[in-house]
Amino acid sequence: MKGEKGILVAFLLNLIFSAFEFAGGVLSGSVAILSDSVHDLGDAVSIGAAWLLERKRSCPPDEKHTYGYTRYSMLGGFITSTILLVGSAVMITSAVNKLIHPSEVKPSVMTVFGIIGVCVNMIGVLFTRGGHSLNRRAVRLHMLEDVLGWVTVIVGAAVIRLTGLSLVDPVISIFISVFILISAIGNLKEICDIFLEKTPHGVDVTSIRHELCRLDGVADVHHIHVRRLDEEQLCATMHIVSDGDGARVKSAVRETLRGHGISHATLELETRDEPCGEVSCKLEPKARHHHHNHGHSH
Repeated sequence: MKGEKGILVAFLLNLIFSAFEFAGGVLSGSVAILSDSVHDLGDAVSIGAAWLLERKRSCPPDEKHTYGYTRYSMLGGFITSTILLVGSAVMITSAVNKLIHPSEVKPSVMTVFGIIGVCVNMIGVLFTRGGHSLNRRAVRLHMLEDVLGWVTVIVGAAVIRLTGLSLVDPVISIFISVFILISAIGNLKEICDIFLEKTPHGVDVTSIRHELCRLDGVADVHHIHVRRLDEEQLCATMHIVSDGDGARVKSAVRETLRGHGISHATLELETRDEPCGEVSCKLEPKARHHHHNHGHSH
């Protein structure tokens, strides 16, 4: 597929260029280039994982993976973000050490690598443009971040050439590394939230419950759980108290949930006088007007 080929090209570009960068960082004495080589290596791993796991996640559910393979891409993201986190911390340490013990930097070599870096990453941006795949958009974002990083290196080289202040290089390195560090922490938090099955950001469970309770044939809704299966799919489970037509009620509930971005819903129907077997429901604060003395969901 065109999308997969674009991601593969971006992976190869990053992998080859990260090795090229590392050599350039050693030759020029620039920790800014070294820090970006670590970033590009992390990007290469990320893009490679995205390519492999995107293919894996498309496998249909089976007996071992009844929910399918969609979270394989999340596992790849966790590994990659951890690599970027550790790499950024190492490069910040190296840059601080260079601030304390400055050494000569070759701005001409920095400039050459900066220009090559901008060109290589712009090619990656072009190959991954278009499409709505989350992995593809993430790859394109990585490439655009790299373009920004290399523009910063070029500017830094020009400042060093004009002023002779080699300390500009480790300062740029710290700037790039901190930027990557913050992004990696944000990615890890989002991935952990998904694995911990936290209520997805922007989903108001109370509002959803009130909206469902206003539907014809719905007396009450409780024991609601909403989680994110992966970066895109929202799932929900809940108990619906109803004496109406079950098929019609479930259809109306699913339609309402789709309006909140919830595409996969598992619904349990109960009658008004049917006791709920879920112990946790007894912890819910809002009372129902029959012998279920519970209401609002978790």
